[in-house]
Amino acid sequence: MGLCSRRPTRVPLLIKRHRQLRLQWAREHRDRTMDEWKRVAWSEESQFLIHHADGRVRVRSLPGEQLLPSNTAGHTQAGGGGIMLWGTFSWAALGPVVVVEQTMKAANYLSIIAYQLYPYMAFVFPTGNGIFQQDNAPCHKARIVLEWFEKHTDEFPLMPWPPNSPELNPMEHIWDIMERQLRAQTLPCRNISTLRDRSLDIWHNLSPVMYQKLVASMSRRIAAVLKAKGGATRF
Repeated sequence: MGLCSRRPTRVPLLIKRHRQLRLQWAREHRDRTMDEWKRVAWSEESQFLIHHADGRVRVRSLPGEQLLPSNTAGHTQAGGGGIMLWGTFSWAALGPVVVVEQTMKAANYLSIIAYQLYPYMAFVFPTGNGIFQQDNAPCHKARIVLEWFEKHTDEFPLMPWPPNSPELNPMEHIWDIMERQLRAQTLPCRNISTLRDRSLDIWHNLSPVMYQKLVASMSRRIAAVLKAKGGATRF
């Protein structure tokens, strides 16, 4: 019958209301031009672990060979430790990346947008025509954060964002690219300091061609959401 065994595809958990809001957002943004997408600064946080197992590696073995060294992958509790990075970028330029020492709280996030994001937006969009994107994480929706954005809405307004929609954010692809480059390095990271240094080095050497292609993919992402009627997409 052509059937085969596969792991389930991981997608955001979408209830009916989420699909409706995603579909509404896609309809509102489907007519945006490329010049308009170039005015958006995208942002996101991501965690990077010293030891990371993403499930992509597969092995073939005979019965009784499951515990041979060539067929096993060691792991440690909580990935052996890690770091959280916050970053932003737009078509015009890669933005700042910040190492978050602990869990991102509203106060931490407010400091980042005030002292990292604000100068970046003023530099990249000096005429005040920039738009800032963030998802609906609790620290992003905290009262002190929203009050700050309301105070600066004339300089760069917030883009409304649909729930559970990571595949609509090009930043997710940048994190994935960085993760792959980290794991492709010959010598594994031995400690937090090495992980931080390597992650920052990869960030600062990201290709403008790459992240500009990600911005250019927005029309296709929106078309995919429309086709799926607000459901999950392959992005």
